[in-house]
Amino acid sequence: MTAWHNQSTTELTNLLATDTEKGLTDQEAAIRLTQYGPNKLRKGKRFSALTIFMAQFKSLIIWVLIGAAAISTALGEMVDGIAIIAIVILNAIIGFVQEYRAEKAAAALAHLAAPHCRVIRDGHSAVVAATEIVPGDILLLEGGDLVAADARLIESSVLRVNEAPLTGESQVVDKLTDTLPLETPLAEQQNMVFLGTSVTNGSGRAIVVNTGMETQLGRIAKLLETAESGETPLQRKLDKAGHFLLWACLGIVALIFSLGWLRGIAPFELFLSTVSLAVAAIPEGLPAVVTIALALGVQRMVLRNALVRHMAAVETLGCAEVICTDKTGTLTMGEMTARKLITADSRYRITGEGYAIEGVFITGDTERVPSEDPQLSALLRAAAACNDAELTFANDRSIVVGDTTEGALLVAAAKANITRQAIETEMPRLATLPFDSERKRMTIIRKQEEQPWAFVKGAPEVILSRCTLIRTEQGVKPLSEADRTRLLDANKLLAEEALRVLAIAERPLTNPGFEKGTAVSDNEIEKELIFLGLIGLQDPPRAEAKEAVAKCKRAGIKAVMITGDHPDTARAIGYELGILGKGDEILVGNELDRLDEEALRARIARVSVYARVTAEHKLRIVRAWKGRGKVVAMTGDGVNDAPAIKEASIGIAMGLTGTEVTKEAADIIITDDNFASIVAAVEEGRGIYDNIAKTLAYLLGSSTGELIVMLIAILLGWPLPLLPLYLLWINLVTDGFAALALSTDPIDRGVLNRPPRSSQAPLISRDLIKMTLFTGSLTASVTLGVFAYELYLMGNSLEQARDAAFTVLVIAGLLRAFGARSEQRTVWEISLFSNLRLFLVVAAGFALQLAIHHISVFQALFKIEPITLAQCAGWFAAGFIPLIVLELRKVIRYRSASIGSK
Repeated sequence: MTAWHNQSTTELTNLLATDTEKGLTDQEAAIRLTQYGPNKLRKGKRFSALTIFMAQFKSLIIWVLIGAAAISTALGEMVDGIAIIAIVILNAIIGFVQEYRAEKAAAALAHLAAPHCRVIRDGHSAVVAATEIVPGDILLLEGGDLVAADARLIESSVLRVNEAPLTGESQVVDKLTDTLPLETPLAEQQNMVFLGTSVTNGSGRAIVVNTGMETQLGRIAKLLETAESGETPLQRKLDKAGHFLLWACLGIVALIFSLGWLRGIAPFELFLSTVSLAVAAIPEGLPAVVTIALALGVQRMVLRNALVRHMAAVETLGCAEVICTDKTGTLTMGEMTARKLITADSRYRITGEGYAIEGVFITGDTERVPSEDPQLSALLRAAAACNDAELTFANDRSIVVGDTTEGALLVAAAKANITRQAIETEMPRLATLPFDSERKRMTIIRKQEEQPWAFVKGAPEVILSRCTLIRTEQGVKPLSEADRTRLLDANKLLAEEALRVLAIAERPLTNPGFEKGTAVSDNEIEKELIFLGLIGLQDPPRAEAKEAVAKCKRAGIKAVMITGDHPDTARAIGYELGILGKGDEILVGNELDRLDEEALRARIARVSVYARVTAEHKLRIVRAWKGRGKVVAMTGDGVNDAPAIKEASIGIAMGLTGTEVTKEAADIIITDDNFASIVAAVEEGRGIYDNIAKTLAYLLGSSTGELIVMLIAILLGWPLPLLPLYLLWINLVTDGFAALALSTDPIDRGVLNRPPRSSQAPLISRDLIKMTLFTGSLTASVTLGVFAYELYLMGNSLEQARDAAFTVLVIAGLLRAFGARSEQRTVWEISLFSNLRLFLVVAAGFALQLAIHHISVFQALFKIEPITLAQCAGWFAAGFIPLIVLELRKVIRYRSASIGSK
């Protein structure tokens, strides 16, 4: 690929066979259009809506649920069948909507192209469709234009371009025409303009060098096509869990049927019982639990400034091990801010962040009032006077219109109650010497006290070289060499703090002939200036970002900053936020280019900050982390972030500053562009996974208990303790409503004080299997004990013994839901009312179970005999036994572990 920024104008015109004055002929342009193709971005491969919808039914557990619905309907349990199908359809619709929206990312990228632009054809200026631009065209640029192709500048007059969509950096770039070194990174190629960026002011002329998919934006479009996030960890785990549960349950049910058949149990009764057992044992409520848990998490995340586009991504964020984040606007305010001032006699620190006009000036430990400090007041007044930006207010927010650096100066002045509106009234503008990248300064001449007065700002070394006087506490004095050296040293110190430094000066003019619009010479005006001071500016870190980074560290998550900004700025912000620590490295884009994929994967764990990176670099960084088996989140706002966001395990876009392309590629949109909101989303994700895991453990405990009850009864030669209707009722009351309520449990407050779980860890672990077998065996033992007591010891009827087993199993299942809320904390340590849904479901379950025994219609339906309240109370009491044993186990186990750790 040709390094156009490294070519001279002569080399460019020879390579592209064009004329800088006459441009291309219409005939030549038509030939090149055929050769290079239209200047537009290719849309990615599109899938039909039907294809995306049908893909939602590929999961094995979905087909198991469909089968369970058919069996339930065949057994006359229409409500169960309809509920299961409703769950399947709901999941399919949600998945379809998310995937269909994700397909819009490439289409949104195409909208960044300019519809029309001005070029020179046959020696004349012409407006043509942007799609008809070809390499060799001479592009004419003015303020407000959207750049139509990648082009090399050959003329520039105060040209400034906003390249945020491409580089992610909000500060406008001053353009020049000089040839640049070959190794100049994209963000520093000041002699180039790129497709999709916009001209903020000035004018220029450029030779088009690349169009369509060959542009920098086109390269990003290609990367976006190749990026693939793959299945989420939750999707993989649920699929594996579904296979395991299906075959385990079917295997046990087949064993029970075989043993029953050998025992001579009536085939029809045995068939109904085992089929009902299969329906009850397979946790068909799990997809509903996952959907409910994710949906509630999504609602909570909206309140915490995170908008979820893909629900499964919430849980993925919960197991994130690495968060790669953009700097500008995410870790920082995204608003240039004056942070430090230096005058001849004092140094000031300015409080307040971004464009908010609340703030004070502090020198040492003392707050200074600008109106009582002539030096400070003169500096701020001159900064506002030499300014073309506007500070407006909307919805209780201050908004800068114009250059962000100038806006920062206006905000600093506003903190001293100095406004541009007042200055325009008191000191009308007479003339302007605009900023130029070669002059590195700007001057505005105003009428003050019936005399022209020049206000100047620019690079400190340039301004100081033109100053002969300095304003001090004793008034205006000659600027000595010692003063000059001291101020240059101060400038160096501010620059080392990654502050952008401007010098401010002024000068009364003796020429009375200035009028508005009069042409003036800079050499005559910008000399013998009075030096007022230095202003250090920076896009400051967000106040809450430092604590958010600390939370990441406590949670075992590595925070990585990726920026197109200068390495010194990135280093300073990295240290201030705590991202850069002892032994951490900074990697610059051109160094990254020299690393192959294997070398990058080996080094990536040591790198915490990346500077001067491109879209391709970001994509490589994400892929390198994934290559190490890590779950990686990627955040950003610019078009250059979109491929990496799509590739990441979890893509996060900024809602305020994010481009449409980035938002379409993302799973989650942060509505306040704040890194702290991302950490809050991680907390929600971990809480959601905990709820899914505890609900799965609860469901498996119930299913295992039912299977063991039926298996042991057949092995002992007993009658079947549970009728098909009993099994389906248990499935509805405990495995249904109670499990759903459990999935809404509040998030554990200490969820961020532990390391992220491994994305490779199975949902059904060995510990879970052991706990499931223990819980199921305990519940089955109590149930079978009550059944045997009623049938063989008390001599009651089989119907009453079955009723006793049925009631104990229901009550035990309902009460276990309270214990399932935590692996370590006991029921009496957790407020029963902290999950009001669960409390009401358990209370309703108790009431329904009681109603079954005392309402004749239910007695007939469930084929049970009337019993006394004392019997009913005894069975209810027996249902408490599993919960009591499990809670005592927690006390013994975790208290012993606590003592052992001491």
